[in-house]
Amino acid sequence: MAWNRVAVVGAGLIKFGELFEQSYEQMAAGAFNAAVRAVDKGFDPKQVEAAFVATQRGTLWGQEGIGGNTVPTAIGLAGIACTRIENACPSGSDAFRVGAMAVASGVYDVVLVIGVEKMRDKSTEEGLLSRAAAGHPIYTRGETAPVLFAPFATRHMHDYGTTREMLASVAVKNHHNGALDPYAHFQSEITVDDVLKSPAVCTPLHLLDCCPQTDGAAATILVNAERAHEFTDRPVFVAGFGVATDHPYLHEKSTFVGLKATTLASDRAYQMAGIGPSQVDMAEVHDCFTITEILDIEDLGFVEKGKGGVASLDGETSLTGRIPVNTSGGLLAKGHPIGATGVAQLTECWWQLRGDAGERQVEIRNGYALQHNVGGRGSGVSVVNILTNKQ
Repeated sequence: MAWNRVAVVGAGLIKFGELFEQSYEQMAAGAFNAAVRAVDKGFDPKQVEAAFVATQRGTLWGQEGIGGNTVPTAIGLAGIACTRIENACPSGSDAFRVGAMAVASGVYDVVLVIGVEKMRDKSTEEGLLSRAAAGHPIYTRGETAPVLFAPFATRHMHDYGTTREMLASVAVKNHHNGALDPYAHFQSEITVDDVLKSPAVCTPLHLLDCCPQTDGAAATILVNAERAHEFTDRPVFVAGFGVATDHPYLHEKSTFVGLKATTLASDRAYQMAGIGPSQVDMAEVHDCFTITEILDIEDLGFVEKGKGGVASLDGETSLTGRIPVNTSGGLLAKGHPIGATGVAQLTECWWQLRGDAGERQVEIRNGYALQHNVGGRGSGVSVVNILTNKQ
């Protein structure tokens, strides 16, 4: 099927963290302005024809009627078409996919994809994430996000000899990268010993195995590739994308050493892009917990099943490793403002492919970067986007 090629000509984000002093709309405006400033040849915001807003605001705050429709006014574009995308942790990734399809279809030439989330204004005790993860009243009683992911860690340890030191190495690597990222929530180095001695959360996961709750916003500007030259001489293109689902409850899973939705989504994205895992130069993947990144790099085909822990410990995923992963610091260090997460990951991929990542810059050999999220109840949905700098 013929479709228009899509280019990313601008991307940006605000510093992630506990942003009590900023409103939801202020954060959105900050990210949008950052994306506009990033367009090499300048960009008139009035050129935006439609916006796709990724946010969990409805689920988390009980304000479904507001959703993302306050964003156009916040960024000075009241009147444009605006659609809220909510698809669990991959909300931002899916908003990007939908925005790309809107341009690829020819309906629009210029669209904005923006993710924004306020996570810190309410505590977990007030039901912030428990509302988002609500499910069967018996099957899911007492479940939290660590409870959902800990069984994958224990099974991976049982089947493949993965150790807590291997898990910890993921956190150490990502905090190192986060210390180089001015937009990261946490910007300090940690050691394996720090992770092992941090408070237990849900065996075998400890506090530093877990990502924080974070406020943040990020934005990308997508255009029909035939018009990319109007905005930049260094465009990045959408090469492929995939989305897939899996059973939501743990007792329905077919395995605890992999996330089926990720495998399916990545297979579809690779097929669309016409590449394989070996051609990916760097990846931003969903590391809500240390075990998740280990599962991700296996499910995405970067390492053999069962070897994710060893690969992490051996530095294969470091900035100078064979396949750099989470160069931004990942969710563990940069933070996880749900709606903004995927868009921020894509911004990092955009920077890397353009050679603009500063101290975090990795070697780009093949010209491809991969972005991935998995989430929802029991990791029931995954989205993968692949970008390229190939003209």
